[in-house]
Amino acid sequence: MAVLPMKCRRYLEDRSIAHSEREEGGKRAVILHGFPLPAGRYDATAADILILLPAGYPDNPPDMFHALPWLRLVPAGRYPNAADQPVVFGGQNWQRWSRHNNEWRPGRDGIWTMVKRVEAALQVAA
Repeated sequence: MAVLPMKCRRYLEDRSIAHSEREEGGKRAVILHGFPLPAGRYDATAADILILLPAGYPDNPPDMFHALPWLRLVPAGRYPNAADQPVVFGGQNWQRWSRHNNEWRPGRDGIWTMVKRVEAALQVAA
């Protein structure tokens, strides 16, 4: 099922970002598969990233993102701050990364903005 606007789908495809689009229980989402993580920062080298799309997307912003497997910081061995709560989607418990989006620009931002936000959050998590 297609849940992304064509320009968002094209962005992911043009950058060879493996993804799937899903709808479950009235929730629409995109999953970025095997998303690379910053080297040496986590107890995994890649994760699936779930982005729930709100009604009215892309004019309304996605708020947070979620990861599988659950990621721990290395060498601390703990979850990053504000990344220790589960969210169920697709029959799996995803690690919620509470990173709110207050700077979304309707008509300009899209999945490319979320990909950059995810990359930045993964890089600076403490």
